[in-house]
Amino acid sequence: MGWIVFTVNVILAGTIFAVALSAGVLVLLEIGRRIGVRQLAEEGETASKGLGAIEGAIFGLLGLILAFSFSGALTRFDARRHLVVEEANDIGTAWLRIDLLPADAQPHMRDLFRRYLDSRIEVYRKVPQMEAVKAELARAANLQGEI
Repeated sequence: MGWIVFTVNVILAGTIFAVALSAGVLVLLEIGRRIGVRQLAEEGETASKGLGAIEGAIFGLLGLILAFSFSGALTRFDARRHLVVEEANDIGTAWLRIDLLPADAQPHMRDLFRRYLDSRIEVYRKVPQMEAVKAELARAANLQGEI
């Protein structure tokens, strides 16, 4: 119950912050427009000289920030994908090593591995529900201890 209240508070605070930030940006844009119109009326066409270089630099920086954002997101995605593939390879290797056990211990160990694999798959299926994910992770850890 406490987790839900915390989550709702975080979502509410984030929403309020986003709305306030958007309103602030709009107010500052209007202030800048009014200053620009006044300066253009006072100085004429000479007021806008030299702004092209500044605009180019700002758009260049914006493009650079955007590129770094996409690069970071791609790196994190690749790292997660690599971890999933590594876990699948580790489980496959452990499954093959069951053959090294005595013949009477193999069926029980294979059953434990099947249950462990089912538990790991359920963890990924239940990702939006964090309480269910934690329960499945605990179940997987217990099965791993038995194995």
